[in-house]
Order: sequence, then C-alpha cells, then structure tokens
Amino acid sequence: MRLHIGTDHAGFELKNHLVEYLRGQGHDVVDHGAHAYDALDDYPAFCFAAAEAVMAEPGSLGIVIGGSGNGEQLAANRVPGVRAILAWSIETAKLGRQHNGANVVSVGGRMHSSEEATAIIEAFIAEPFSGDERHQRRIDQMLAYEAKRDGHGG
Repeated sequence: MRLHIGTDHAGFELKNHLVEYLRGQGHDVVDHGAHAYDALDDYPAFCFAAAEAVMAEPGSLGIVIGGSGNGEQLAANRVPGVRAILAWSIETAKLGRQHNGANVVSVGGRMHSSEEATAIIEAFIAEPFSGDERHQRRIDQMLAYEAKRDGHGG
C-alpha cells in the first residue's frame, strides 16, 4: 500500500519509527517531512503535503502525526476530499475506516508509546471501508456540501 506520512517536531521520532517499520512490512511509504528535527517548525505544511498526495493518488492512505494529533487532523481536513480522523485507539482507527471511509489518520505522538501508535496505524491501514449504504450516504452528503461550498457544483 502507498502511504503518505507527515509530521512536525512533536512526532518526528514516531514518524521515523513508522517509516522504517511500515517499509519493513512492504508498504511504499512517502515521507513528506519533517526531515530534520526543528523544535520551531509548524505542522500545517507537512500535513497539507501528505493529504494532497493522498488525493493525488487514489487508493493511497495518509498518516499525520503531532503532539496530540488534533491540529494535524484539522490541517489535513483542509485539503478537499480528505477525510482525516483522530485515532486514539485501535477501535477508533477501525471505525474511521469502516464507517467514514477515512483516508488519513492522525495520531498524537505524545499521547502513545511507539508500540501503541504502531498498532493504531496498522489497524487503520488493514481495515476496509464497509461500503454500507448508510455510511456511503453520509460520505456523499459531506462531499456534496464540500463541492457546493467550494463552488464545484452540488
């Protein structure tokens, strides 16, 4: 699976761990930075880059990491078409994929051990969208709103 990952300084160590781990699991991981630790860097640019890459490559998934994961989720969700979730457990990661067809997961690097975060990311990647009509209907409503808001029809 093609995975796009981005973080600021708060998730830098976790990102490096995940890049190595996920590549070892056979995933094609694209690292959108940060590429060096900088305590003063800002997360939006890294999250935008990862989320834009997900939208440019249908079927790929994104991972954004920060201290709590909150801001990173918000930044990724600014990219049209992205459905980013904040996952704090294996269950929330699975539900985000099953029910929301999420294509980006946000994790707080300061909220979890690397083992916990890895398990959350693995669950997100492995879980497919359920395809249930009720879930698709809700996604379609969000997409229609986004298109109308952005002047692309609807």
